[in-house]
Amino acid sequence: MSSEVITKDHIVNIDMLDKNIEIKVGRLALGANGACEVKCGDTHILVTCCASREPKEGIDYFPLLVDYEERIYSVGRIPGGFMRREGKATDKAILTSRLIDRPIRPLFDTAYRNDVQINVYP
Repeated sequence: MSSEVITKDHIVNIDMLDKNIEIKVGRLALGANGACEVKCGDTHILVTCCASREPKEGIDYFPLLVDYEERIYSVGRIPGGFMRREGKATDKAILTSRLIDRPIRPLFDTAYRNDVQINVYP
């Protein structure tokens, strides 16, 4: 892993299906190994990725955790009842995490055993 810290914003614009997708790197979540902010119209998503420095011993699988956390209070919907904060993950969040996990898992080397955690915050 590189210890280089990006201090300047890097912006990539992609035109896809008559929509502009803007990807910014280097401004948010500088403590993570990698982070980017993705914008498409009014939708903004922060994606962070952290990996352990040492591989996990005694396992024969790739320990990848994808966590999609939709904060409903960030869009003005406050849940009522006893639980005032976020509860367990919704079915939509679990399925979205799986949709992210399945395509990127084969991109890693089959011998890679470091813990990798990807967090997605819409």
